Amino acid sequence: MRTVLALLVTWMLVFAQSVCAQNDHIGIFKKVSGDIRIVRESQTIMPVAGTQLMRSDRIISGPRSSAGIVFKDGTQLTVGSSTDIQINKYLFQPEETNYAFSVYLNKGSAIYSSGKIGKISPQSVSINTPRATVGVRGTRFIVKVE
Repeated sequence: MRTVLALLVTWMLVFAQSVCAQNDHIGIFKKVSGDIRIVRESQTIMPVAGTQLMRSDRIISGPRSSAGIVFKDGTQLTVGSSTDIQINKYLFQPEETNYAFSVYLNKGSAIYSSGKIGKISPQSVSINTPRATVGVRGTRFIVKVE
């Protein structure tokens, strides 16, 4: 009986971790060209088209490299060459009207194109750089940090 109970508890913990991991998925890499790396916790991942983006991922691109990312709400982010960008916050819960999109562009360039968050709740979107914060009003723009 104890063995069955231990197996049941173990299975529930594994299932709960799987559900939590799925909830952390916020987008997907649609295109990857050149040297792109994801720093996730203590790991470095080399993404390919189809790789999932998670909350708190840091994306680093090498020279002559780029990546196209589509978030769950349809927001598109193109990361340019020699770029270092951190996903600070992403929340898309239309059932509860909870929205957030915040990234920190440390260096390099990115093209942002609004998805549903930028259209429904533009005050919930911010692109931060070492010197400025860009507020979004449902649009498309390029940000470059040197």
